[in-house]
Amino acid sequence: MMKTTLFAGAAVLSAFALAMPAAAEIKIAVAGPMTGQYASFGEQMKAGAEQAVADINAAGGVLGQKLALEIGDDACDPKQAVAVANQMAGKGVVFMAGHFCSGSSIPASAVYAEEGIVQISPASTNPKFTDERPNPDGGTYRVCGRDDQQGKVAGQFLFDHFKDKKIAFIHDKTAYGKGLADATMAAFEAAGGKPALYEAYTAGEKDYTALVSKLKQEGIGVLYVGGYHTEAGLMVRQMKDQGMDVQLVSGDALVTQEYWAITGDAGEGTLMTFSPDPRKNPAAAPVVEEFRAKGIEPEGYVLYTYAAIQAWAQAAEMAGSTDYDAVNQALNSGKFSTVLGDLSFDKKGDVTLPGYVFYEWKNGSYDYYQQ
Repeated sequence: MMKTTLFAGAAVLSAFALAMPAAAEIKIAVAGPMTGQYASFGEQMKAGAEQAVADINAAGGVLGQKLALEIGDDACDPKQAVAVANQMAGKGVVFMAGHFCSGSSIPASAVYAEEGIVQISPASTNPKFTDERPNPDGGTYRVCGRDDQQGKVAGQFLFDHFKDKKIAFIHDKTAYGKGLADATMAAFEAAGGKPALYEAYTAGEKDYTALVSKLKQEGIGVLYVGGYHTEAGLMVRQMKDQGMDVQLVSGDALVTQEYWAITGDAGEGTLMTFSPDPRKNPAAAPVVEEFRAKGIEPEGYVLYTYAAIQAWAQAAEMAGSTDYDAVNQALNSGKFSTVLGDLSFDKKGDVTLPGYVFYEWKNGSYDYYQQ
């Protein structure tokens, strides 16, 4: 009889535990190149995501529940990105702050749409990411700009400042690199410029002697690189080694201290486009202080990742749910207060924030370009 009572009591406790509201946290994720040659950007995203989750949880969480952060490593590889997306779906993630490379975000977006996971990329700039999103009603968003916006600013700048020099446009064949180089070259041509050279190179190589020799032979004075800091940094060094004085211009993938670590003084004067520095936004000041107190400089995409999570969390609160469709409706119509400033999303899922400006690398750091 005692045994029966014990079992009955256990059964009641079990039933009670099952009936209790899930004390379990809401699972969200960040994914990007946590390993590989672009890992510095993965570190930026991870730092931004971890701080956002810590701050949101300290303020009471989302809908009264704590957030739990999953971290995915796609190494900027499209197949690995799809595998990460499927892993996150299996873990019950409801939101993805990712990915970094457009070539990863685009294929992964199909998985997120099918699995009902909201995706906001902090960094993927290829227009196709939102122009061809799997669910036309939402689900796929970004808090960064687009290559066609960035290319328009860069192309006009090249024409205005360097039209008397021979300008070469090169890209690394990736969705990001080729997309950015093509958009910039198109804007340069629309302004009346004539490219001297257009070529592709292979990402991941260490020796660009053949390319540099060709640039030297062609008398190139300005090199526009559609690609990442690792290769651009090596090119700058190798051009200097061959006695070339070439102005390197590139995009937002150079917003990492690792660029200067590769170039050293050879990187002096490098120009690049990026959005207005969110570290200088008064709304971000307390968060910037938090990062710096921990020895983290919130450069590049740190604050963009933080903002992506802020926007989703506020949308979930507005919707009163983490349900995919409900959060999409909130993201489509709401306005969100973030470390990037007040933002909203247009009908494609692109962010309504100021566009791109030019920065210059000087003395080991970058700041707004002063003409």
